[in-house]
Amino acid sequence: MMGLRLLRRRTLTCWLMAFAAVCLFPPLHAEEYDVVILDGRVIDPETGLDAVRNVGVRDGRIAVVTEDDIRGARSIDATGHVVAPGFIDLHAHGQNIGDYRMQAVQGVTTMLELESGVLPIGEWYDKQAGKKLPIHYGAAAGWTFARIATFAGEQPVSTPEYFQRAQARQDWKMDVANAAQQQRILELVEQGLDEGALGIGINAGYAPGHGRKEYFALAQLAAERDVATFTHVRYASNSEPQSSFEAVQELIANAAITGAHMHLCHINSTSLRDIDAIVGMVDEAFERGINISVGAYPWGAASTVVGAAMFSGEGWRERMGSTAHNFQLGTERMTEEQLADYQKNKPGTFITWHFLDESNPDDLKLLDTSVLHPRILIESDEMFWMFMDNHDRITNYAGDAWPLPEGTFSHPRSNGTFAKVLRSYVRERKLMTLQEAIRKMSLMPAQTMEGFVPQMKKKGRLQEGMDADIVVFDPDTISDVGTYQAPNQPAVGVQTLLVNGELVVDAGELVIDAAPGQPVRRTGK
Repeated sequence: MMGLRLLRRRTLTCWLMAFAAVCLFPPLHAEEYDVVILDGRVIDPETGLDAVRNVGVRDGRIAVVTEDDIRGARSIDATGHVVAPGFIDLHAHGQNIGDYRMQAVQGVTTMLELESGVLPIGEWYDKQAGKKLPIHYGAAAGWTFARIATFAGEQPVSTPEYFQRAQARQDWKMDVANAAQQQRILELVEQGLDEGALGIGINAGYAPGHGRKEYFALAQLAAERDVATFTHVRYASNSEPQSSFEAVQELIANAAITGAHMHLCHINSTSLRDIDAIVGMVDEAFERGINISVGAYPWGAASTVVGAAMFSGEGWRERMGSTAHNFQLGTERMTEEQLADYQKNKPGTFITWHFLDESNPDDLKLLDTSVLHPRILIESDEMFWMFMDNHDRITNYAGDAWPLPEGTFSHPRSNGTFAKVLRSYVRERKLMTLQEAIRKMSLMPAQTMEGFVPQMKKKGRLQEGMDADIVVFDPDTISDVGTYQAPNQPAVGVQTLLVNGELVVDAGELVIDAAPGQPVRRTGK
């Protein structure tokens, strides 16, 4: 009998100890995550996953994607929301904290300046590192910066203002470089690659007079260094000669001959109304395995400087189908008198150029041709946020106020491109599936870069081991809000944004002091 009592006491003691262990020391997996995102519709564009799952984040990486119950130090209820890789913008120009914040609130986690690029690269990365940016950043080596500096006999400066001030000069825009000048241009670009640039930015539309040998040499350099070029092609014209078709053909030819990866920026705006013929040519290049990639944005208006070379010379209005009324200064359309004044006296002023009318079904169809193409990724061509003083002088906004100060303006693509795709193309017009939109805004940009930028192999996917750059949004409400007349309105519908595992948007609100953005950079030589 004593043995039976002792056995019962020992059994009870074991049960009590087990109960205490469960209550006081829960299983390791219950508290092992920094952040958990629960019950959301998880979409991973690479594996095709589209199902309700729980996501656990630890040490800046996605640690688990599971149907099991998980816990973490911070729990986010994503019921009824989409959980996706953060959007990656390969084509963005704003370099101040307000520019990056506007992108973050629409779900962008990586924002790269690749088309225009900058120089010197090392100097630029050092400056960006001191700005406490909320999302990841990076840049290509800017060929136009090298050209400006070479023709001016100076060293380039890694600021947008350097490019804007140079608009008053015509030599770097229109003159063919001699042998010594071309060598210097290439040396400056290669120095940028040595310092970790993400490729070569070729903003050829702003210097259309450069020699064909120079462009070919840039493609050869890209092939030799195993990086991509990112080109705004040299012409923008519906008619020949010097047409958009000819300019895209030149890019494809250089890629075919050299083997370089050449990215065609914003095919929608550079093709103007000749998009069908140009997309047909691009499709032929894809089918033949020519190493090109292509981007587009969902807007019928571009943003550029009023003194750009494409808006000069005899017959430019007819070639581009535009007059002064197609140009918007601030929030108002320009007159011919204003246009003449600004082109002469303030050529570096940024304006919005309406090349299509989205309210016209025929024009909208032209825009849709590029946006819906399965081989064309989404890029924003995001522009600086600016303000105009009492003397009509426009200055880039470099402050850290949030919301941005009243009267600050930009092109609405600067804060609404990715949200617009999800609103217009997915939800309202049902021309694109949600899965396809996410692929074009996250995985495709990552895949475009990952062959020569190893960091990108961990982005654009929602899988275990990938970077915890994650957007959680409401598919029923995500929307671009800014307009051409009132652009300073952040996008809505993003519930949560994680960058490197840290909250940047929390419960729909920007976390003001969040600064997890890291440089995306090659190792150089």
